[in-house]
Amino acid sequence: MPSAKDAFMSAYLKGAEARTLSGEHVDRLSRISTVQDVISSVREVMDIIKDTDAGSYLAQAMVRSFDDSDRYLWLYFSGCLERLQSLKLVPDGMRRVLEAYMVKYDVANIKARLQGMATGRQASLIPVGVMHSQERLDEMATAEGVGDVIRILAECRLGDYADVLRDYSADDAKSRFLTEARLDGRYYHNLLKVSRRIPDGALLARVFSVIIDMTNLSLVARALIEGLGSEAGESIIDGGYLIPESLARELLGRKLAELPEALGVMQYREIADELVTEYGKTKRVNVVEEVIDRHRYRLLKEVLSPRVLTPLVIAWYLTIKELEVRNLRLVLKAVFDAVPVEEIREYLITV
Repeated sequence: MPSAKDAFMSAYLKGAEARTLSGEHVDRLSRISTVQDVISSVREVMDIIKDTDAGSYLAQAMVRSFDDSDRYLWLYFSGCLERLQSLKLVPDGMRRVLEAYMVKYDVANIKARLQGMATGRQASLIPVGVMHSQERLDEMATAEGVGDVIRILAECRLGDYADVLRDYSADDAKSRFLTEARLDGRYYHNLLKVSRRIPDGALLARVFSVIIDMTNLSLVARALIEGLGSEAGESIIDGGYLIPESLARELLGRKLAELPEALGVMQYREIADELVTEYGKTKRVNVVEEVIDRHRYRLLKEVLSPRVLTPLVIAWYLTIKELEVRNLRLVLKAVFDAVPVEEIREYLITV
């Protein structure tokens, strides 16, 4: 039976949802021409989003470049999560979901640092996650070798991810590819583990399994485009909802054009058709993530949006806050690059 804490947090999170970027905001933003000077365009963006929490936060910041806006948006998102963590009335189930979900950004930061080591470039890390909350992100950004990364992760109680790096080789492209996939796999397995110990856990596990499906479908499509074939099999994540590991591996032996039929999952046929069509038009590998992103949010909305009084409500809140940051980053990037926002409208996702 739902408790008073469940009722409080559901009301709190649904209230916050009402103050996020909406489809109406996106429609208005897409009409910004950027013919005017950049500062005027930025002011127009701020005026349109002033009734959102993100808009109120950015209005207090000194946004003079895209890098400024990017940093402040991530700090805004991090602040939202830290505020939730500080609330005493967060039910245990919701807190477990929040803490497990946040590690997504630690995984992204680990990958960024490893890529920086491989390329010799400074890593740009996201100020969200366990390492950020423990003030170890600057140390991670300057870690000189994988041994330093492993040490920092162990000290931040992220030993699960440190173990993945034990056999990592920065000089081996296959090792880098597999390590990143294994980091993702460990993260998703930990999400599934958390879902087994909370109310409505079966439904939450389904949500995480759908995300694994989308991750594997993206990996398969990119592998087929880049000619990796069965070599990418070790990167497949088990635990999918409608795409078992065996099917994902089988798909790696096909051609991209055969993907919709070979997939054999009617619920995902539309996604595979769109992937093939869009890649055929553009020949851009990035189109895979763009298509997958749109459908992932649609699938999550169907399950999560109606839910209240369970830990699923916090999973939906995290989803829409991420989407808000994503959309605003794209809009502000267009504005600072003097690109009409209408030209990137198709990449903006509303829920």
